[in-house]
Amino acid sequence: MDIQDYMTTLGRQARAASRIVSQASTAAKNDALNRIAALLRERAPQLLEANAADVEAARANGLDAAMIDRLTLTAKGVEAMAQGLEQVAALPDPVGEMTDFKRRPTGITVGKMRVPLGVIGIIYEARPNVTADAAALCLKSGNAAILRGGSEAARCNQAVAACVREGLVAAGLPETAVQVVDTTDRAAVGALITMPEFVDVIVPRGGKGLIERISREAKVPVIKHLDGNCHVYIDEFADDDKAVRIADNAKTHRYGTCNTMETLLVHVAAAPRVLGRLADIYLGKGVELRGCDRARALVPAMKAATEEDWGTEYLAPILAVRIVDTLDDAIDHINRWSSQHTDAIVSENHTRAMRFIREVDSASVMINASTRFADGFEYGLGAEIGISTDKIHARGPVGLDGLTSQKWVVLGDGHVRS
Repeated sequence: MDIQDYMTTLGRQARAASRIVSQASTAAKNDALNRIAALLRERAPQLLEANAADVEAARANGLDAAMIDRLTLTAKGVEAMAQGLEQVAALPDPVGEMTDFKRRPTGITVGKMRVPLGVIGIIYEARPNVTADAAALCLKSGNAAILRGGSEAARCNQAVAACVREGLVAAGLPETAVQVVDTTDRAAVGALITMPEFVDVIVPRGGKGLIERISREAKVPVIKHLDGNCHVYIDEFADDDKAVRIADNAKTHRYGTCNTMETLLVHVAAAPRVLGRLADIYLGKGVELRGCDRARALVPAMKAATEEDWGTEYLAPILAVRIVDTLDDAIDHINRWSSQHTDAIVSENHTRAMRFIREVDSASVMINASTRFADGFEYGLGAEIGISTDKIHARGPVGLDGLTSQKWVVLGDGHVRS
């Protein structure tokens, strides 16, 4: 096929579908989401079979462990996809919401109305659940979507896409409201990100190389994050048991996710209390530790950390560890090295915790909680289209509101400007 012609066709179909979906009733959109959820459950064996073939091919092609982890779908994962669709259906419909109305001295009333963005192009690697999550969020927020998944998940993505199409049609909505690109040719990505006449925003989800390429080449606005270099800071006023539990979970719950802790910062007064306990846990789970000189003095099994380690997103069982003298040092370290994704403090001191969340410039900041909670599902968004570390209208996990914009609404009664 001619890739440019194919992508232009998808774009035209998406633009036409977006006009219908933007006016669709909440009931119709929810009906489609619930039907898709039912189809996912009904076809779970076929989805898992397709995913198993994807995983087998990925292993044969030498994909790394982090990619295999993101690619693998389980029965629990299929159920989570279905539940995510149902949660999105249960959320309030943002489209048409009017807020912030104020009467002006001239007599007019001015406010805002929430509206869809239009057509959203989503480019992602590995995770097949993104196909369902993206379809749900784009549909509920009144947008059409063009989804381009990675070649490593092609079989499972198309199996999920079939459920999405059938659910849309059964609910009386155009099946072209959500289109999954049916080619693994990389030229499709280049076409998708350079069609501003058909696509209103691009959301890339994948490795740093992919996102850098899209940010560089796109002619369409991009909602992105490049890294997930997340930190946990254990303060001198931390509860030791909480600190150990949180720092363990933040690193070892899953290694290949963008909200996994990559650097542990420990106040010098807390280090003798918690670092040995944590090192035993990490080393027992096969985590390689790379520490500063003071951390290595307490835990000789640590390797020496380099300057590069502080800025690295490992996506692997490797952890950088640094002892700091003050809260200011911790905040300075995070603001220098963090990717502005998610950073957490463990402290029982309210004043210090509030300073941390005010002064750390990240999309999500946490007090006494694992960074692994930085997720649309956990935040009550039903699902997420991605996690944005930009400072535009969408920051952090991007749900329904992040896929809409606002337009000004002015109410008058024959008013004219003098």
